[in-house]
Amino acid sequence: MEPLQLEAMRRAGELIAYRPEGAREHYYPLWQFDEDWQPLPVVQRLLRETRERGLSDNRLYEVMTARAGLSAGRDRLADSVGERDEHVLEAVRLARP
Repeated sequence: MEPLQLEAMRRAGELIAYRPEGAREHYYPLWQFDEDWQPLPVVQRLLRETRERGLSDNRLYEVMTARAGLSAGRDRLADSVGERDEHVLEAVRLARP
């Protein structure tokens, strides 16, 4: 995907992007894309929930990449995208800004 297209999609609320501290560019997590590099249907819903809750894009990235559950496993909330979308949305709804 072209960088300008990614940026336009980010601004339109179609893609999740985060910007690490000190970085000048945005990063686009791979877990939001399908095998054809199209955004998964849940991505726009996630962004809508994020905006309604007052979360920043960087905070959404933190929530999505944090370890899921109480165990010290390696599973992250992002691993559930596309399979357990309602669970992912609920976790974002409960996240603190």
